[in-house]
Amino acid sequence: MSQSADDLLFARATAAMPGGNTRSTVFVPPHPPYAVTGRGCVVTDANGHEVYDCNNNYTSLLHGHAHPEIVRAAREAVGQGSAFGLPTESEIDLAELLRERTGIPRWRFCNSGTEAVMMAVRAARAATGRGRVIRFHGSYHGTYDGVVGADAAGVPQAVAEQSILLPQDDPVAFEHAMATHGHETAAVLLDLMPNRAGLRPVSRAMAELVRKRTAEHGALLIIDEVITFRLGNSGLRERYDVEPDLTTVGKVIGGGFPVGAVGGTAEVMDSFNPLGGATVSWGGTFSANPVSMRAGLTALRLFDAGAVKRLNALGDQLRDELATAGLAVNGTGSLVRLLVDDYPRAWWDLYRAGVLVGTNGLIALSTAMTDDDVIEIGRVVRSVAPAR
Repeated sequence: MSQSADDLLFARATAAMPGGNTRSTVFVPPHPPYAVTGRGCVVTDANGHEVYDCNNNYTSLLHGHAHPEIVRAAREAVGQGSAFGLPTESEIDLAELLRERTGIPRWRFCNSGTEAVMMAVRAARAATGRGRVIRFHGSYHGTYDGVVGADAAGVPQAVAEQSILLPQDDPVAFEHAMATHGHETAAVLLDLMPNRAGLRPVSRAMAELVRKRTAEHGALLIIDEVITFRLGNSGLRERYDVEPDLTTVGKVIGGGFPVGAVGGTAEVMDSFNPLGGATVSWGGTFSANPVSMRAGLTALRLFDAGAVKRLNALGDQLRDELATAGLAVNGTGSLVRLLVDDYPRAWWDLYRAGVLVGTNGLIALSTAMTDDDVIEIGRVVRSVAPAR
């Protein structure tokens, strides 16, 4: 029996990479298919199988694949020089747009959401002179040692001890932690709708409590919007009316290219200010490279208030249809989370039927999808995913 193209690629991959894999989040046993092309909302793999892309590189491809305007912006940027040992106007343009959309006055760029969280935590510690960080179980903030589980392989005990992990949306546990450790806490790291906790939005009361107690104890509030920034003109936080000291974003602000960013108050972000005796030195060879900046600027300009509203409406419609059909779903707007007992099996069943989702059941819609596309996606999911 001849091997498929995907099998042959996997054989090569295992000879060069541990388990044939670079990203843990895209692995599905026995091994994932290999993408070859993406056009709009459709991906074609090495075997020629076409699927609706409802993964969109874990929410980052807001406009799907190869959007003409984004491609044009990236090509023009590459043609003028892909990266420099000097700043460029492109980072000013994107920082100004983020300031305009969010009301957050100061911005600084990096290469990923993980780096953005690392940068925000460093800034919080520098600004407060404290070491501890409080975060919540089920919230994923990247692969940085300081924000993964204390039992994660390779994380030193001394690093783990600087992080206090609390249950999601538990005001009693949070009040106790702040009463005990508030005086030594640099920041509370909050995701308003954590994916790994099932895309269950944090209650408004909890978000307001975190804001109030951090202010009282001189700690900073970091809101992580790496995934949720797509849900509003200025992110999901606009639904909560809670102002962070720092916020982390990424994914959609890069137009399909590597990116991360930290935004914050002028006072806190001055930790990085070389004109004011910066206490934090932070480099990054490809941070704010003009390709990511120009592609991201184009992607955000295309995602105006009307586009945000349309895409969120499509997501709400899809979620309601799936729930009505008896499927367990969470989320809001253009992010939908399927809750199933056997994720690998559900992933493969959906993939074979023509829909690519995240390996944890995450669905992220793109503006490349028409109303008919979303109707068809819903039909496939209803016909394949198990009801509860």
